Amino acid sequence: MREPHVTEGAGRPKLPAKLAGHPSVRAVLARRDSGAADEPPQVIDAQWLRELCLAAGADDAAAVSLGHPDLAGEREHALTALPGTRTLVSLVVRMNRDNYRSPARSVANQEFHQADEQINHAARAVTRALQDAGYRALNPSAGFPQEMERFPGRIWVVAHKTVAVAAGLGVMGLHRNVIHPKFGSFVLLATVLVDAEVSAYGQPLDHNPCIDCKLCVAACPVGALTKDGDFDFMACVTHNYREFMSGFTDWAQTVADSADATDFRSRVTDPENASMWQSLAFKPNYKSGYCVAVCPAGEDVLGPYLDDRKGFMDTVLRPLQDKAETLYVLPDSDAQRYAERRFPHKPVKEVTGGWRPRPRES
Repeated sequence: MREPHVTEGAGRPKLPAKLAGHPSVRAVLARRDSGAADEPPQVIDAQWLRELCLAAGADDAAAVSLGHPDLAGEREHALTALPGTRTLVSLVVRMNRDNYRSPARSVANQEFHQADEQINHAARAVTRALQDAGYRALNPSAGFPQEMERFPGRIWVVAHKTVAVAAGLGVMGLHRNVIHPKFGSFVLLATVLVDAEVSAYGQPLDHNPCIDCKLCVAACPVGALTKDGDFDFMACVTHNYREFMSGFTDWAQTVADSADATDFRSRVTDPENASMWQSLAFKPNYKSGYCVAVCPAGEDVLGPYLDDRKGFMDTVLRPLQDKAETLYVLPDSDAQRYAERRFPHKPVKEVTGGWRPRPRES
């Protein structure tokens, strides 16, 4: 036998009597009847939203409509993550430049991870405030963790760089990082999805903050960047992301392939094992964020480079170029040949990169 339905208020859906009598339900309905639960504005005020983002810990923020033509490739993914998404809010957090430029990787990585936590906290705080205001909102991770069950396909929920550029917060640089007009390359990004429109959207920049100095090309130890704008993804991911998923897989395969402990230690050095442990125990180590470290672009960053370009290269670029460090490359790759020719003082180590080998042809 079906439960009787109760209707309370014009236009309200009928509720089963048992549900309508529940204390929580009655409290919600009473709040609505009293006018205390008014619907939020259909359009979010842009200034209110920006002030909310800055108060949450972002250093800059702008919104962009999901209908923006440059976000066509993001539309399906955004709607899957949050059905009804209408706007993407891009957030920017600055990194401390000298920390990130340090040849000591512990200093540079700590700076990166601290900023990563800050941008995630800011995005979550914005999401909470939007939720409390009556909107549906969601903030995907700024970096890792990501949707690894999709690997090797698209593992990210939303492309933060693409959103930031569409929102007018920067332009993609030669080094494949967003360059903010004021903060330069020393930024991390996050995105908040929300199911409402905003009164004003950001506009793409009318200029490129990149000054075309090519220092990112000079700094990359594995030649992943070229002066012509080409980018060798495999060279970058094999070295810089050595202690992320693919490099860890290669390390684990080395363990499995070793005959015994002595054989394993002949293949993997003590510092390499210690660094891998550190990445597993704390957060992954980036081996080389040098392309960002040396970038002088951005109004807040550019002054020292303009004042003394030689001094800038001597104090920022040279220490990274001169550092003795192991470079990880795929066998017989352009990265291997570049590293051996350009940086003979840096040991080069062939690795598989952890990528699954192609099946043998029958």
